[in-house]
Amino acid sequence: MTVILGLETSCDETACAIVKDGRQVLASKLHSQTEIHKQYGGVVPEIAARYHLESVNTVIEEAVESSGLSLQEIDAVACTQGPGLIGTLLVGLSAAKALSWVLRKPLLAVDHLYAHICANYIDSDLEPPFISLLVSGGHTQLVFVRDYDNWEVLGQTLDDAAGEAYDKVARLLELGYPGGPQIDRAAQNGNAAAFKFPEGAVKNFDFSFSGLKTAVLRTVEKLDEPLPVADLAASFQDAVNRVLFKKTIRAATELNIAKIVLAGGVAANKDLRKRFEAVRAVESSRGEHEETQIGARFSVYMPDLKYCTDNAAMVAAAAYFAGIEQTLSCTAYSRQP
Repeated sequence: MTVILGLETSCDETACAIVKDGRQVLASKLHSQTEIHKQYGGVVPEIAARYHLESVNTVIEEAVESSGLSLQEIDAVACTQGPGLIGTLLVGLSAAKALSWVLRKPLLAVDHLYAHICANYIDSDLEPPFISLLVSGGHTQLVFVRDYDNWEVLGQTLDDAAGEAYDKVARLLELGYPGGPQIDRAAQNGNAAAFKFPEGAVKNFDFSFSGLKTAVLRTVEKLDEPLPVADLAASFQDAVNRVLFKKTIRAATELNIAKIVLAGGVAANKDLRKRFEAVRAVESSRGEHEETQIGARFSVYMPDLKYCTDNAAMVAAAAYFAGIEQTLSCTAYSRQP
């Protein structure tokens, strides 16, 4: 049994979790700054770092108490090394280093994006290889995970990330921050066929959302008030999710990979999950006459909603699967700072 304490401070969530063997969450605590940054329409790095400083010790204490373990029973300490906001990352790294030093336990620094993918290992039997669609506020990537510590980015956004486009369109439609949940909520009452927005004609497995964002802006400029906000939100969301879904399916098909994994904050989007859940439903109920259907070729994994957005459980899971056994046996660890 290996127990890892994970810390996540890459943006505006101060989180600590204690995870057993990379899959069983013993405790997960989080202090969110969403309400603080909402008044600014986005995350202010300096403010975020200051609130992390105020919260990090408290969230660690809460997680340890909730786990029922003592700090001495922790086998290793993990934290996010990036990507993220420099000031906020330093808070988590400093706290993790202090714990590692005092407890005389290994310090494991993990990639934030890889950690999002590893959220799918929690409470599941998922094993590589698989294709992961990683969609968040700052990143959109298709990743081929060959093994637990071996992955390759097949394609990524050439401009705006999907989550960034959500935030900008939400601001345009005056829906507020954070944009993803606001658009998702508004789209529930809209007609996705009301407006035909472009998907972004990018070759291979790359993505582009800047043109889509501009198309929404030009459409809004031509419309009279009051704006059909629900229809605009639904049509925009449909354009984003169509291309995300199609390219993921194409990547899995071309590489002949039977497992598809969603990851990142946008993986919580109801419409996107619905598209992939339809694939999962067909896969689980397929019969001998259904082999030509998309879903009959793939198994689909999605993290629990609470593990889609930034959290520390995914950080601890990533540390475990990226090489904890070698680290604990005193072998050099390539991801350690």
